[in-house]
Amino acid sequence: MLSPQDFIHAMPKCELHVHLEGTLEAEMKFVLAERNGIELPYADAASLKAAYAFHDLPSFLKVYYEGMQVLLTERDFYELCHAYLKKARSQNILYAEMFFDPQAHTSRGVAFDSIVRGIHQAQVDAERELGIRSQLIMCFLRELSADDAMSTLEQSLAYKDWIVGVGLDSDERGNPPAKFLSVFARARQEGYRLTMHCDVNQENTHEHIRQAIAEVGVERVDHGVNLLDDPALIALARARDLSFTLCPFANQSVLLRDAQQPVRRMLDLGLCVTINSDDPAYMQGLYLAENFGMAQRELELSNAELHTLSRNAFEAAWLPRSDRNRYLATLDDFAQSALATT
Repeated sequence: MLSPQDFIHAMPKCELHVHLEGTLEAEMKFVLAERNGIELPYADAASLKAAYAFHDLPSFLKVYYEGMQVLLTERDFYELCHAYLKKARSQNILYAEMFFDPQAHTSRGVAFDSIVRGIHQAQVDAERELGIRSQLIMCFLRELSADDAMSTLEQSLAYKDWIVGVGLDSDERGNPPAKFLSVFARARQEGYRLTMHCDVNQENTHEHIRQAIAEVGVERVDHGVNLLDDPALIALARARDLSFTLCPFANQSVLLRDAQQPVRRMLDLGLCVTINSDDPAYMQGLYLAENFGMAQRELELSNAELHTLSRNAFEAAWLPRSDRNRYLATLDDFAQSALATT
């Protein structure tokens, strides 16, 4: 009989909410800083990690954006992405959709081409070498203007075959989804899939969730747990068959409180809830398997419920139906065998 931890380790998994820049480990920061002639104000990786102190979304973002200053070249982005995919494959993640924030780099003079080519080559190599497939989701920084987002969207069109969708992240205060209606409408016309962050306990959070679903027309909501406060929003999510990419430990780290219960509540409501790691390099190095393990322990999830959570992620993935069915068959074959022995 497999213990829950063994079940999690062996279970085929899918990750839908991970920021590539949030996988930049402290050790890699020092390597890239030295290579690029950047002096970090820390003695070593341990002291850098000790500086990861935040208590809300803005304080987290300050640390997060400071950290990505070492990313300058195509090689840097290649190594960042390849390192995440190698780690992911070691946790039996078969497929991942990864966010990246081009505006955070182009605003520093890094060429869009360097960013996306480095990441794409790492994806190609990781699929060939490790057997992990991945796709890219380009996020817009919501504190910047809609015109800046539109310009970034237009830059991306030359690489449209390498980017599956667009999202919206960063500081939510004063930056509602409706601010970017025209950008997301254009993205949909260009064939991109749509998702959007609705972070936890933000200003006007319920209205932001409503706008994302009803006005922007997203297919997924990243975080979005405040929906559980509002029966009308729950009904709207059901009607639109939405999926939710929850990051329990990330929310717990930023909000400094328990963040596991929304997983249980969404499961019990039959919503398509998924577990993800978000920014693991800043969250005590807890990647997807560790997030599954934390949720399992605190919510006493059964192996059957863990299977459901993994199944939800593959169902919500932006893949052709035939590809999704192959992943689901692999997962279901594993679960049938493992659950039969429990």
